[in-house]
Amino acid sequence: MESQFGIANVWTQGDFVTKSVAIILLAMSLASWIVIIIKALDIFKFKKLAGTAADFWHSEDFATGLKKLGDDPTNPFQQLALEGREATAHHRNTKAHLHDSLDVSDWVTRCLRNSMDEFTARLQSGLAILASVGSTAPFIGLFGTVWGIYHALLSIGLSGQSTIDKVAGPIGEALIMTALGLAVAIPAVLGYNALVRGNKSILIKLNSFAHDLHAFFVTGARVATGSAANVVPMKKGS
Repeated sequence: MESQFGIANVWTQGDFVTKSVAIILLAMSLASWIVIIIKALDIFKFKKLAGTAADFWHSEDFATGLKKLGDDPTNPFQQLALEGREATAHHRNTKAHLHDSLDVSDWVTRCLRNSMDEFTARLQSGLAILASVGSTAPFIGLFGTVWGIYHALLSIGLSGQSTIDKVAGPIGEALIMTALGLAVAIPAVLGYNALVRGNKSILIKLNSFAHDLHAFFVTGARVATGSAANVVPMKKGS
């Protein structure tokens, strides 16, 4: 109850700068928790989708494997498989582009890498917010504390009452801003570290799947053009 009373006093007795600092910290906290929740749900979703990637290689043909990956357009494993198929078919059926100087291995590698880079950028979006909040919130709270102490001391000096009971209240309430800054920064830092670890595990699985796809399209089999998308033998070096 005392902390709540102190925070209420900071808001009711604070000036424009103090209230602005409190609003900024509140907005930063909301932004951090929104990012943490959304990205945590994404990580859980992609980890679940990674389980379907193992079933892909237990399929009779490529079309059956795609069905096992599901029809979710945000599935990065499905996007990689489709990108590899399209890259292989495009390279072998087109003879009028600069990429003809590249062999099929280099071309498939480039297309798969582009797809992975796009997914990586999408996966890591929002982490900059957590990093910014974690690094700046303590200093914003400290600024609010310094500003509050400065005005508290001015008020005490003008009143001429410098007893400990007159000083402790305003100074203690000003220090609440530093505590609020830490309360905003700590979850942002912990959330950032947890999300980075989660993203890393997903990217490792995606990178392994991409290597397997590269070997499949370059040295193992080639997807025939057409709606059936059946797997036919691929002649090495053709």
